Amino acid sequence: MADNQKTLKAPVAFSGKGLHTGMESNMTVHPAPAGSGIVFRRTDLEGRPEIPALADYVTDTSRGTTIEKGGAKVCTIEHIMSALWTLGIDNAVVEIDAPETPIMDGSAKDFAAALSETGLEEQEAERQYYEVRETIEFDYPEKNASIVIYPDSKFSVSVHVDYHSRVVGNQYATFSEEEDYAKEIAPCRTFAFLHELEPLLAANLIKGGDLDNAIVVAEKEVSDAELERLARVFDKKDIRITDGYVNNLQLRFINEIARHKLLDVLGDLALLGMRIKGRVLANRPGHFVNTETARALKRNIKRDANRPSFVYDPTAEPVYDINRIRRTLPHRPPFLLVDRIFHIDETSVAGIKNVTMNEPFFVGHFPEEPVMPGVLIIEAMAQCGGILALNSVPDPENYSTYFLRIDNVRFKNKVVPGDTLQFELKLTEPIRRGIVVMEAKAYVGGRLTTEASLMAQVAKNKA
Repeated sequence: MADNQKTLKAPVAFSGKGLHTGMESNMTVHPAPAGSGIVFRRTDLEGRPEIPALADYVTDTSRGTTIEKGGAKVCTIEHIMSALWTLGIDNAVVEIDAPETPIMDGSAKDFAAALSETGLEEQEAERQYYEVRETIEFDYPEKNASIVIYPDSKFSVSVHVDYHSRVVGNQYATFSEEEDYAKEIAPCRTFAFLHELEPLLAANLIKGGDLDNAIVVAEKEVSDAELERLARVFDKKDIRITDGYVNNLQLRFINEIARHKLLDVLGDLALLGMRIKGRVLANRPGHFVNTETARALKRNIKRDANRPSFVYDPTAEPVYDINRIRRTLPHRPPFLLVDRIFHIDETSVAGIKNVTMNEPFFVGHFPEEPVMPGVLIIEAMAQCGGILALNSVPDPENYSTYFLRIDNVRFKNKVVPGDTLQFELKLTEPIRRGIVVMEAKAYVGGRLTTEASLMAQVAKNKA
């Protein structure tokens, strides 16, 4: 069964300093209409410009994920994106009056708690999924990192990190849809190694960072003089190092660092703008690796949009053979243009027609260059869709479907004798009062030949 998109029941507000800018930031997450996705709105800039939370708009991943459009940008969006997306929020407007989201305690804990308490509202539109059909591998040798995504009916993420650190060691973390994100992943804080702090400070970053909103790992012994200097930098009375962690910090989980990297993966992959059905294995992920993977997946989605969704196996038993098709549809040869139905469910259908030189229309279209007429491809798709429409009535032999409208027709490739046409039709909205609206596509050998939007009406036959 398809599940529907969700948004918040009411606005939720957050305030705090940005990690790198140190600026005070007021951020409010508002409900948004179905299909709008997650959008950031800079309320402090003229015109209140909006930046969609999509990988297309990522411009920097040096110490967080930054999106930018038309000169307006928002930095360090990964934690709020992780909370929104993983808690099931598909549509939201995030209003913010500064260039960076509040860092809070360095995790997504406060975001997750407030969003969960407010609750979600189901919307009428169905969620869109990117279904991984074959193993996809992304290697980033310059980062010594990789992400592999395996086919699966659900979404899950496993993360492995190894920084050759005697303190951190090898760490693993996993998350699946059945687990409690707010409890297991959201509380995990961002981290840095002590030796990284000096370059970050020199680069005018982490102005809003302190030892209360980050885990700081110390690999080596640090002199008292250096500790005193760091205490002045972070405005602390004193700084201590215990078991490799600065200021006697207590980890919330033994593998908190790996869990935080998983939190980031969830937030960055949300920039795909479409939920994933697949099992993600990430080795040493980071914001560059995560967002580049999201970009690559978007290219795959665009490519796959012109590929069949269903695989036809000619050796498998058909769902409808030609005899059942004849019992369902009123059409008869030479105008019965569907030979087999190999998939059907509540919202979609897939069938085939074997195109042979014996088709009567080839006599005149065209004798020396036989091509199947485009109008007949549309008719064949409509007949296939008629089977889906009539599948909802108990006595389909007593009903017929009639065209009401055809829109957005595109003929992309010729259909000739010897081709096997594969039809795929999906309802774009529930059938109401006998009105059927579908998106229809026809393929030959996995290549899109024809597409159209069809509207028809199911009507009972006269006695």
